[in-house]
Amino acid sequence: MKRVLLIGGSGQLGTEITKRWRDCEIVAPPHAELDLAASERVREELDRLHPDVVVNAAAFHDVDRCEVEPERAFAINAVAVGEAARLAREREIVFVTISTDYIFDGAASRPYAESDAPNPLSVYGASKLAGERLVAGLDARAFVVRTCGLYGDARESRRPPLIRRVLSHPSGAQPLRVVADVVASPTFAGDLAVALRRLIESDAYGLYHAVNAGPVSWYDFAREAIARAGVAVAVEPIEAAEWKATAVRPRFSALANEKLGRLGIEMPSWRDGIAAFLGSSRTFN
Repeated sequence: MKRVLLIGGSGQLGTEITKRWRDCEIVAPPHAELDLAASERVREELDRLHPDVVVNAAAFHDVDRCEVEPERAFAINAVAVGEAARLAREREIVFVTISTDYIFDGAASRPYAESDAPNPLSVYGASKLAGERLVAGLDARAFVVRTCGLYGDARESRRPPLIRRVLSHPSGAQPLRVVADVVASPTFAGDLAVALRRLIESDAYGLYHAVNAGPVSWYDFAREAIARAGVAVAVEPIEAAEWKATAVRPRFSALANEKLGRLGIEMPSWRDGIAAFLGSSRTFN
């Protein structure tokens, strides 16, 4: 792998890929220059750069806005992803795209495996699932990688991840309210970047889950981050019903890295993910 075209390179995952994949050329045009939904521009960049791999880390991922803009959600998260994958296949380029735990309904009592049936509750989840299926239908050299609760630093971000909001909360302020009855697999973007690189080198194309291992509630995740960072921040547990949101979210969406494990690719635990984030991140206060 000598050259990578990274779409969505200014986000959390894109930032970590650029930081960690040092032995290859990463070309990451800003959104103003390369919009995933502008298929003609994607075609032009593929023909100009001749990359070995395309990594799509872009999406319309504002879950609540997707509910009121479903056409845009499907245009970006499904149609544009499928078209980018098709263009890559035509040029014999490996294609990687990132999907989400939100394709599941949260009815499970143990982390979801790749073989579990999806049942999205939201437009966002449905649009991401449609994108997965468009890529799978191409029978291409492609990886679809579902992750969950991604966090990390980003060159550009409209809203910081929960861990940064928690650790930056003023120590003397009212407790920060965090849901305690929603369980997920919060994942450090740096750990995902490392796993993606190993996965690409495997040539074992298909659908994978890649998350920091172990289910945890967002409240317990926040408490662990506070303890490890050694900051004086108070958090208060609340129920998901108290958190008013337009989109319905799964109450349990932890993922299991079953297929990664079969390849010998191990993901660190969610606790280790927090430690790695703290070790690589900027000062919080």
